[in-house]
Amino acid sequence: MLRRRPSLLIRPELDDHPLHAILAELRPAQQLHGLGAGRTRPLWEPVADLLRATGRDWDRRVHRISVLAGSLPAAVSQRWVTDRPGDGDALVLRAFALSERAPDEGLAAARRAEQACLRAAQACPEDPTPWLALLSLLQSFAAPPKDAVPVWTEAVNRAPWNRTAYHRLLRYLSPRGHGTVPDMMDFAQQGAARAPYGSPLVLLPVAARVELVAHRQRQNPLVAFGASGHWNDPRAAEEVDAALTGWFHTAAAPHAEAVTDLNVLAFALTRTHRPAEATAVFHRIGRHMTHHPWDLLPDPERTFLYWRDREAGRRRT
Repeated sequence: MLRRRPSLLIRPELDDHPLHAILAELRPAQQLHGLGAGRTRPLWEPVADLLRATGRDWDRRVHRISVLAGSLPAAVSQRWVTDRPGDGDALVLRAFALSERAPDEGLAAARRAEQACLRAAQACPEDPTPWLALLSLLQSFAAPPKDAVPVWTEAVNRAPWNRTAYHRLLRYLSPRGHGTVPDMMDFAQQGAARAPYGSPLVLLPVAARVELVAHRQRQNPLVAFGASGHWNDPRAAEEVDAALTGWFHTAAAPHAEAVTDLNVLAFALTRTHRPAEATAVFHRIGRHMTHHPWDLLPDPERTFLYWRDREAGRRRT
């Protein structure tokens, strides 16, 4: 009898199980009980417990707050701030939530979000998260990079080599954001060159190359069938080699968005025709596929499963 393959897990929390548990707990409450009516404690309390346990792990904190802000109803953070007006975690989550929603609500909402970011930064002076919320807000409203870089600097001054900070500015400087191809590639190369051994930032040039392909594909959808030239460039092989030796094959502890980086690396290995090396990366990914960069290919989930299971199937035969 054929064994059914387990379904893929495509979710913003990635492999963060405590975060997933909080979202699973709160989402049904929104659907079944309005804003949590009938609960024995406020909806924000599990979130407060999670962020308190996260502590000063800025990498994990940025990831969790970003996902919470985008996944929970705005009323959760609003109620938390109302109940605990001086709570720094509440203010930071609220700032991120307002920044996420401002593009759909206009300039008045953007001004409120900016003030919320600055208030959160004042309440949590060592935390990079409010500055990354403000960076996201600036990108949504097309502020020029010269205005964004000082905000990014505030974040990395508080959390040097923070993975999310670098990738957010990379997207800002990309031609799909508000920069140019040279801006993006220079930033990626310099960031990778300066990054400590074992840092996921050595993957920045690979991420920039994926972003370049996405940009070209948006300009001309037929590029999807002719993008191999970007990956046949000898520099692409050097970038992938650096990511493998400088991060993947090191003993570095997993970071909050490792699943995202693993998907980018696996994608690059398949594009550079190195499926055997991709096998170990896919093994570490398991079921945790991310939409991007597989969405650059036709039928992303089928393509992901094909490459993930290709070498494993050959070894069994």
